[in-house]
This record gives sequence, structure tokens and C-alpha cells, in this order.
Amino acid sequence: MDAWPGQPYPLGATWDGEGVNFALYSEHADAVEVCVFDDGGERRIALTENTTFIWHGYVPGLGPGTRYGFRVHGPYEPQRGLRFNPNKLLLDPYAKAIDGEIELGHSAFGYRWGDPDEDLSFDGSDSGAEVTKAVVIDGSFYWGDDEPLRRPLHDTVIYETHVKGFTIRHPGVPEPLRGTYAGLAHPAAIEHLLLLGVTAVELMPVHQFVHPLHLLEAGLRNYWGYDPIAYLAPHAAYSSSGTRGEQVTEFKQMVKALHEAGIEVIIDVVYNHTGEGNHLGPTLSYRGIDNLTYYRVSQSDPRHYIDFTGTGNSLNVRHPQVLKLIMDSLRYWVLDMHVDGFRFDLASTLARELYDVDRLSAFFDIIHQDPVLSQVKLIAEPWDVGPGGYQVGNFPPLWSEWNGKYRDTMRDYWRGGEGELAEFAYRFTGSSDLYEPEGRRPTASINFITAHDGFTLHDLVSYNEKHNEANGEDNRDGDDHNRSWNCGVEGPTDDPEVKALRARQKRNFLATLMLSQGVPMLLHGDEIGRTQHGNNNAYCQDNEISWVDWDLRDENLALLGFVRRLMAFRAEHPVFRRRKWFQGRAIHGSGVRDIVWFKPDGLEMTDEEWDASFAKSIGIFLNGEEIPDPDQRGNRVVDDSFLLLFNAHWEPIDFVIPKGGWGERWRLELDTAHDPPEPGKEWAAGESVEVEARSVKVLRRL
Repeated sequence: MDAWPGQPYPLGATWDGEGVNFALYSEHADAVEVCVFDDGGERRIALTENTTFIWHGYVPGLGPGTRYGFRVHGPYEPQRGLRFNPNKLLLDPYAKAIDGEIELGHSAFGYRWGDPDEDLSFDGSDSGAEVTKAVVIDGSFYWGDDEPLRRPLHDTVIYETHVKGFTIRHPGVPEPLRGTYAGLAHPAAIEHLLLLGVTAVELMPVHQFVHPLHLLEAGLRNYWGYDPIAYLAPHAAYSSSGTRGEQVTEFKQMVKALHEAGIEVIIDVVYNHTGEGNHLGPTLSYRGIDNLTYYRVSQSDPRHYIDFTGTGNSLNVRHPQVLKLIMDSLRYWVLDMHVDGFRFDLASTLARELYDVDRLSAFFDIIHQDPVLSQVKLIAEPWDVGPGGYQVGNFPPLWSEWNGKYRDTMRDYWRGGEGELAEFAYRFTGSSDLYEPEGRRPTASINFITAHDGFTLHDLVSYNEKHNEANGEDNRDGDDHNRSWNCGVEGPTDDPEVKALRARQKRNFLATLMLSQGVPMLLHGDEIGRTQHGNNNAYCQDNEISWVDWDLRDENLALLGFVRRLMAFRAEHPVFRRRKWFQGRAIHGSGVRDIVWFKPDGLEMTDEEWDASFAKSIGIFLNGEEIPDPDQRGNRVVDDSFLLLFNAHWEPIDFVIPKGGWGERWRLELDTAHDPPEPGKEWAAGESVEVEARSVKVLRRL
């Protein structure tokens, strides 16, 4: 069968009701074939048209559900960075669906497996029968009145979760739907999110990803999904309804259901590298289509890749076609899949124009001017593993950042570590030192204590050391440093005193997170005491180590109740989610400042005391009448005023309620030492309040 000339755009496979147009970019190829798979086997069709390096052709009679791939001809000269091998069936970079899992065999490698010359050899075995295929889809879907929720960031509470791990053990989700897009859209899953007060889910990678061969051979799997291979295709294994395009519809149904519940969908995207790995990795797509276009290679030795990610390769974001692929992918997920934003994994890699991180790189310029993408939530993981890659605070306007400094500071504070009180103050109030100079607001700071990468909250207060033995790397992987206080007892215990102390520390972390300015992010399962048994790098544990356990014991239910009340408290009071920075001065002529810091004796902090080591105990007055944040109709926002009493000391501290116009009477609203707090407990100005060891009290002015 011959292909008609077709069109060079759009890239990928496009069905028009009568046939399919195929278009593939390859600057250095000599020839390209599209391979169609049906009951009769494989049909190879040459794409003879080449328009500005785009090979294209139209095949009449094909439709949705058609499985296909490409074979790309050209020189195999690894020393020059050229790795064409037409024996390897290649996935379409613009595929919108992939038929099933990508589980690697030796035929997927472009060189002879086990050859002493490694990748310099050429493998002639055909991978077409073994590797998975792309699928032509019908992208139509009835969205009804679904539209972007556009919830303001200052009103946002993010819940980082995993499509499979969140519901795979959920008893309220029907078994066939557990661990799928449909499972996350099920009323039982959504009810939990709503009762928590979550406004946005941040899904760990949902782009089609690869299970690396070394994990498969060890009996492990790529659970986290940070090895993408197709940036427009939802991961097929999370579909309960099929993988011939049904996964696309199921993903859309999930987004629609979450939107109907008022919950936004943010997806974790990995545009810094692919699952093809280093020069010894498989040839699945980009490597065989045009290695020099898609990857950063060493100029002095193009056989090898520049690796800023620790995964073996880095996408060549300097190339216009790679930038186009990323932008087309992002717009597709917003316009066609209706997602509300993105969290960019190792985002510093995207900023590297040449070698150093360039804050004004082309990628950020393009995002900034794009009429679609400039309007969604943009969150950076502001670091990579290359030199100079730690860029917290250095991303441009429009961007929020995972604030790693917030995480480290709050962990240090609650373990009683040494540090300057000013550091705590900056982090608690939104990190103005990082974000205000660039014109950003407190919402630039995505605050978190735990995330998928590291200990869960329960394990943070329960383990001195990581326990990653199940990963098969002799416990060498993962961060060695647990910056928390774990009561001096390692791992599980039946000691009621230790269990109570751990429960209090969890409440301390959660209260600090929800009372801080900025955007709080909660890791799934932390609200019910999820444990990974000390594994702080469970990337390869697609099993009970990582999955959320919904078999809740009394202490889990108690923690869940605390988190629900805490998040409802935050939602009720705008003083904890201001749009603008604290000024430390009166702004409406009342004479009472918007924030004041007190010592336990009831006196204000002096300038000299800010430079001292971490004060283990501090009082914070928040003036609810001094919020410079009009609501969406321009009305002045007024709230209650609060006195927050923090004590990270190992002994109780008596705090004196400040005198001098801050408030005459105060009522207890929250106490991490006693949950729920003693009802109706009140104090007058000048009286002492005992704050127990390692605890927080929140008092409301009457």
C-alpha cells in the first residue's frame, strides 16, 4: 500500500473520518516507514514526502484503534551520535495512546546485547513483534459544561497522589476500578478528598512511561513513573476500560468528575529526560528517530549524553523541535484533556540553554507569552543534579516552586535543630526573601513537609535511618539524612508514650504546614499515618510498601479527624492564606500591625534576637483586621485575629499573653498536645499559658 502525500501538520497520527495522516520529524533520517499492525501482521508504508524535515503521508481506510509504529532509516554511527536502526519499531513522539505496558526485552536495544563493544555494535534483530505500539484515537468527548476551575492559588490546597497507589486498596472503590483513572473518579475516592478539604490533586506522572530492564530483571517495577516515553499519551496501565484509546476517554472522565466536585487536576510532567536512558539504553522512540535532535550529547564525544538528571540522558530543549514537542504536549493536556496545571520534574534542566541554568531560557519565554499555558498553574521542582542546579527562588514570574528550604527549615525546627529564628520566620510567612524581589507573592511557595520522594510523615517521626533494602541496592539509594525527631526509638513500637509523642509530632508538622503562608501540599496517606516501613525511595515498589492502606486503626482515624478540622480551620480564616506579604506595620490606620513576633515573656522580639540561634519557642500575632487582600469583588477581607504559640523545646514553656492593645481575651482553638483541645478554654492579657513540650497552641482573639 502506498501513502498519499498528506500533510506535515499536525505531527503524529490524525484521523479525519476517512483515513489517517502520519507526520514524523527527523532531521537526519534517510527514509521513514509507518508500520500498521492488524490481524494480518505488519504492513510497512513508506512516507516519501519530506517537508522541512517532517516525513508525512496519508493512508486512507485506517481509523481509531489502528496500532502503528515507525521504522527510521539512516546511518548507525554512535561515535557521531547517529543511532538509526530500522530493525527497531519506534513509538510516535506524538502518540496519544499506547497499547499496553512497555516491558523491555533484548530486541529493543539497537546494539548486540552482551557485545564487548557495547553500543558500537549493530543489532539486526527485529523488535516489532515484542515492543508495544501506538494507537490512532478518536479524540471526541462530551465535556458538557466543564471548564477550567481557575481557583486562586491562595485558596488552593494540593494533595500529591498516585493514580494507582491511592485507590488500589480502597474498600469503597469497586475492585475492577481500583488503581485506575476510574478509581480516582469514583465517589468514594472523591468523598475522601472533599472531606479533607483538598482543592487540587497533583498526580504523579501519567504520561506513558517505561519499566527499565534492570528493575524488571530484579522483580521490581517503575512505580513512580519518572521514565516517560510518550508525552501526549496517558499511561495505559491506569486504564480499567482498555488500551486502544479507551484510556484517553477514561482520563477525561476522571478530570470531568473531579471538576464537578470542585477539585483541580495538576499533573507531574517529566520533560527533562526520557525512559531510553544512557548510551546503553533501549531504542524505543527518540533515539532511533533522531538522536541528535532529541538529546543533549557531548560535543567532544557525541556517543555519550549530557546528563543533568541522573537518569542517563537530558532532552535537548535548545532544539526548536524539542521545544515544540513540549509545548504541543502541554497545550494538548490543557485544551484536550482539561488539566488545570503542571508540576515540572527537575525543572532546572529545562532552563539549561548551554550548560549553566539560564533563568531567561527560551522555554520560560515561550511559556510566559503563550495564551493558554500562561493561564494555568505552573509549579517547578527547582533543582536538578547538575552543577548549579539548585534554583529555589530563581524561577520567573508566573511560576510557583516546591520550596525545599521550607521543608528543611520546618523539619529542623521541630527536631530542635540549630538555626536562625529569621529562617523560620521567612519560611512561615511565605519566603519573601526568595520570592518578593521578583514581584512574586506568597503563593510562589509550595510548602511541604513530605513528598513522594523521601519519608512519609509517619516514617519521618519513626525512623532514624532509611530502610531501602527492598530496592536491591544494599540500602545505598535515597537520602541518608532524616531531618526530624523520632522520639529515640527506631521503627514500630507498642510503647504508648512513644506512640503518643510521634502522633504529636505529626500534628505539629501538619499544623505548621496549614498555618503557614503559601500553598500547602499534603502527601497522600499522611493524613492517615501511611508508612513505607522506613523506605525513603520507594520508586520501584509497586506493592504494599507504597500503596495507601485504608485499613484504619484508632490512631489513624484520630489523625484523620485532626487533619480534617485543621484544613477546615485554614479554609475558614483568610488570615492564614493571604495573597500579599506581611508588612510588619499597620496598613489601614488602626495602629495595630499585621504581624508581630513575641518571646514567651510576652515582649516583642528585638532586632538583635532575630540573628540568634533558633528560639525553640515563639509567639506570632496575626491581625485579621489588617489583610490587604480584597475578595474577588473588591471587598475588604476581615478575619479574626490569632496568637500562635510554638514550642519546639523538650520541656513545657509558659507563654505570657501580650499586653498593650493586642487583645484582652483569647480562646483556645487548636492544641497539638491535646486533640481535640479543651473546649471553652480562655485567657486574659497578661496571664500565662502553658504550652506543652513540642506542641502548638492557637488562640483566637475574642
